[in-house]
This record gives sequence, C-alpha cells and structure tokens, in this order.
Amino acid sequence: MSNSTAKMSRIQLTAMVVGGMVGAGIFSLPRTFANATGPVGAVIAWVIAGIGMYTLARVFQHLAQRKPDLDAGVFMYAKEAFGDYPGFLSAFGYWIGSCIGNVSYWVLIKSTLGAFFPVFGDGNTLVAILVASVGIWLFHFLILRGVKQAAFINTVVTFAKVIPIIVFIVILAFAYKADMFSLNIQLAAQEGGIVQQVRATMLVTVFVFIGIEGASVYSRYAKKREDVGFATITGFCAVTALMVLVSMLPFAVLPRTDVAGMRQPSMAAVLEQLVGPWGGLFVSIGLVVSVLGAYLAWSLICAEVMFAAAKNKDMPVLFAKENANEVPANALWITNIIVQLLVASTYFSRDAFTLMLNLTSSMALIPYLFVAAYGVILARRGESYEVRPQERNRDLAFALVAVIYTVFMIIAGGLSYVLLSAVLYAPGTALYFWARRERGLPVFQGAVDIGIFAVIVIAAVAGVVGLATGYIAV
Repeated sequence: MSNSTAKMSRIQLTAMVVGGMVGAGIFSLPRTFANATGPVGAVIAWVIAGIGMYTLARVFQHLAQRKPDLDAGVFMYAKEAFGDYPGFLSAFGYWIGSCIGNVSYWVLIKSTLGAFFPVFGDGNTLVAILVASVGIWLFHFLILRGVKQAAFINTVVTFAKVIPIIVFIVILAFAYKADMFSLNIQLAAQEGGIVQQVRATMLVTVFVFIGIEGASVYSRYAKKREDVGFATITGFCAVTALMVLVSMLPFAVLPRTDVAGMRQPSMAAVLEQLVGPWGGLFVSIGLVVSVLGAYLAWSLICAEVMFAAAKNKDMPVLFAKENANEVPANALWITNIIVQLLVASTYFSRDAFTLMLNLTSSMALIPYLFVAAYGVILARRGESYEVRPQERNRDLAFALVAVIYTVFMIIAGGLSYVLLSAVLYAPGTALYFWARRERGLPVFQGAVDIGIFAVIVIAAVAGVVGLATGYIAV
C-alpha cells in the first residue's frame, strides 16, 4: 500500500461499523424475536448479547491501541497468538462467513420486493437469483473504481438508512400500550422454558452485531490509530440502542402471535399494521437502501480481509495484488464469485435467509473467539503494558468475559452449525496448502496444526453425512 493512499476520517470509520451492523438483521428482528420468545426473554437475550459484544468491542479497541502494527486485526490477532494455521482459519472463516452474510442481504432484498412483485417469492426464485446476480456485479465494478469512493458512498448511505429505523421507533413509541406489553409478558411466561426461548435468539443477536470489527478491519486506512477504537465503541453503542428498541417495541403495540406470523421484513409488516400501506412501503424502501449499503460495506471488508491475509502470506499471493485504483481486485473477484455461487444455491433452500443468517453467525464466532483469546494472552503476559500498566487487569477482565461469551454462543448455536462450518473450513484449507507451497514451507508446523486439521476433516465428514441423511436441514 503506497503512502499516498487516502485515509478514512473518524466519521467514515464509524460509518463502516454502523454500516456493517445495520443491514438485513435489524429489519427482521420483530418476527425473529416474537417467534422465539416474549419481552422477558428478549430482555435477557439482549443483556447477554450486549455484555458479551461490549466486552468484545473493548478487546478490539484495546488491541487496536496496543498493537497498532497489526492491521486487519480480525485474523492477525489469531496468527500472532496461535500461529499460522489458526491465523489462516480465522481469516478464511471470517471471509467466507462474510460472503454468506452478503448472500443473506440479497435474499432479504428480493423477499421484500416479493411483497409487491410475487415473481420474487421469498427471495430464492429464479428471477430473484438473476436480479441479485446483476446487483452483485454492479457493486463489484463500483468498488473496483476505488475503496475511498466506495467508503464515501457507504458513509452517505449509512446516514440515509438509519432514518426509517428511527421513524419506526418513534411511531411505535407513541403507539405504546402498557396493557399489551403486560399481556405478551404473561402469555410468554405461560409457555415456560425461558432458557430455551433465550437460546433460540442467540445466533440472531450475533448476526446483528457482526460488523462491530469494521473499523479494525480497515485500520490501515485510519488517519489516527485511536480513531479505530472510538469508531468501534461509538458504532456499537448507537446500533445496540436501535436494535433493542426495534425488537422490544412491537411487543407493546401488537400481540406476539401476530408479529410472529408476519412476513419478513417484519419491521415493514409491523408498521403497515399500525399506519397502513405507506408504512410498509416506507420501511421497505429503507430496507433496500440499508441492505445495499451494508452489502457495499461488507464487500469492502471481505476483499480487505482476503487481501491482508495474502499480504501476510497466509493466502496465495495472487490475492495480494491491487489495481491502479489501489483496490485488491483479485480478492474482490474471488469474493464475488463465491457470493454468486452461494446466491445460486439458495434456489434449493427452504428458508434461505434463516440458513444464511445462522451460518454467518456461526462462522464469525471462531474468529471472534481468537480475538478475545489474544486479548487474554496479551494481558496475562503484560505485553505492551509498559505504558499505562494499571489498565492490565481491566483489559484482562473484558477479554475473559468475551472468551466466555463466544464459547457460550458456539454451544448455544448448536452442533448442526458447527458441522456446517467445518464443511466449509475443510476444503478452504486448500488455500492454505497453496500459500505454504508458494513459500516452500511445510504445510503444518507441528502436531497441534495436524490435530486441528484432523478435527476439522472429521467434523466436515459428519456434516456431509448429516446433510445426506437429513439430520441437518437446509
């Protein structure tokens, strides 16, 4: 990267965080939460997710300040802590998970259009796939014109897409009915199984928080290193407030069963129920703007992670090449080819959006776990704490909670998504083989790496068997 590369301001970095987090997930929260739980379970779920993700955000903030030489930190932290192969797995998992997340955006856009144009169905019809394919490549060539230009567009879109969400919140706040809220609490309590209710929301909360690391991924573009931490925490707090209100307020205006049966995007359906057709149309337009903006942000992040991994020789050198506009073109090409293939595969899925949402969350948790674990290692060693040593115990506490949270989320997500993740990790290791051979190095550095690979292969085989026998449904 040349020294002339244009840098991102604090506002643009914050927009990368907000733009990445505010996408498809927030517009689906009313129905998703109503299907799983009532107001009490929703509060518990948000407390768990909020604490866990806040501690993870603080880990990203601390690492950005204490390890300024580690750019695109999502995978570099894993490599620094555990070695080359775990670093590769973190990079690949984060990259492929982000590609899957991009697919969910297209599915939800077409599902939204399906409410007005039946030919789009639930977002996985042949026409929907063809239209999504056109969109994928339009964005591809826009980004090829320059990261800085795309980042500016993302900043503008980020501000624009928050407007319908705020309007939704304000209208529901004025329509608030205390008796309806109490009734939904009572009905949910009668069902029992609050633990199961909360667990059913866990992967959803992970999905809507993905993007919290957006500023960290683009740290090499930051004008000031401290801007990375500021953007991470500011974006987290702002988006958390929006998501909690969007998921909780519907319980105070409509019966939970009504919300649970609504079509996605359920935010549009809720507003339409309250104010008429214009409400659904207004939110639907906002959703399209929001999701396209999030897709732009995540296309940038996907390419950047692949590029950074290749620059550090953890991916084939082919993906470290930039075009005349300093865009990692080859990384962008492979990213969008994968997205295109995944979009085509949704034709065979019964509930493509939910599948992509949960699988994206599952894939993101492994890289998040590595980041949190590196925070623990750094604080325990006292490395980089020569300045402000009093912060060491505080940082260790945040990192430990983040580790516990990510492990809990992996378990809560269930075995099926762990096995599906392995189905992707196992063949993905071929890229690691390729990169190591390019450097003339042995593929694995020791018994630990071999053991990790063996576990992944066994889990992948189990995943394939599960898919073939119907144990794992897609």
